[in-house]
Amino acid sequence: MTVPDTMRAAVIRATGGPEQIEIEHIPVPRPGPGDVLIRLEASAVNHVDLFVRSGAYRTPIPFPFVIGRDAVGTVAATGSDVTAFAPGDRVWCNSMGYAGRQGTFSEYVSAPGERVYPLRGTVTAADAAPVLHAGATAAIGLFREAALAAGETVYVAGAGGAVGGAVVQLAVAAGARVVATASERDVEWCTGLGADVVVPYDADDLPRRLAAAAPQGYDVWWDNSGRHDFDLALPLLRLGGRVVVVAGLRATPTIPVGQLYVRDASLRGFAISNASVADLADAAARVDAALASGSLRSRVGATYSLADAATAHAAMEQGSVRGRVLVHP
Repeated sequence: MTVPDTMRAAVIRATGGPEQIEIEHIPVPRPGPGDVLIRLEASAVNHVDLFVRSGAYRTPIPFPFVIGRDAVGTVAATGSDVTAFAPGDRVWCNSMGYAGRQGTFSEYVSAPGERVYPLRGTVTAADAAPVLHAGATAAIGLFREAALAAGETVYVAGAGGAVGGAVVQLAVAAGARVVATASERDVEWCTGLGADVVVPYDADDLPRRLAAAAPQGYDVWWDNSGRHDFDLALPLLRLGGRVVVVAGLRATPTIPVGQLYVRDASLRGFAISNASVADLADAAARVDAALASGSLRSRVGATYSLADAATAHAAMEQGSVRGRVLVHP
């Protein structure tokens, strides 16, 4: 595969709003000994991308900085130490654009080989790109943080979103019973993902309905909304229940500590950006298996070209798109 000398990329030279994003021609990165050069087919906009671009999420950013977290594509070249991949292989990665690593909104992406995973079978870029970040987040939260076991009951708030939908699907695949809340228009979607009970999040009798849906209590409580109503959550936990905190960057909720105490319950906060290479690899194996079996999917709300990366970020930030926001080169 012939690799050009330059490429188009969506870059920022300072943190701030979407208007900071510019399309520039920059040199194609040359892979180091342990790196894989990927010709991009598709990427997605994640909320964490907005935090990094705006400066809300502190991390080393080498300017000019290529934005983006995920990449699905084809191996164009490999470093001398890489033996797991060869040019022409279809691959993906989902941990770029953070901790000094350049991002993925470019025609070519150089990623450390230990953060690159094979795209198996007939799974397409259109299948994979919408679920990579959300699926890995769900996998790490459910199985590393919450230690989910078959037969347990999981509550998922905000199940209509990308992460919420991934949590529902991976929990169901693991043999858990799932109770979810979502907007009225997303109830059917969440039911289709496998949730046993779906309640509109603005229901007047929400506490009663959640209690009735799990009379023995919830083993895992996952709130994607960022509101974190612990006065509602903690009394509904079963003994040993776990609350997974993955949203609400600036939220300051009240925590009724006594409810944690009497239930042997725990709060587990995590950000996928902090995940180790081993954690990401374990999550990738779960995502790969779910993609191959067709048990992990998401909705695509809008697709943009690389040239419209700023518009894609603005759409995500404004909440004007229902579903995942994809970017193609």
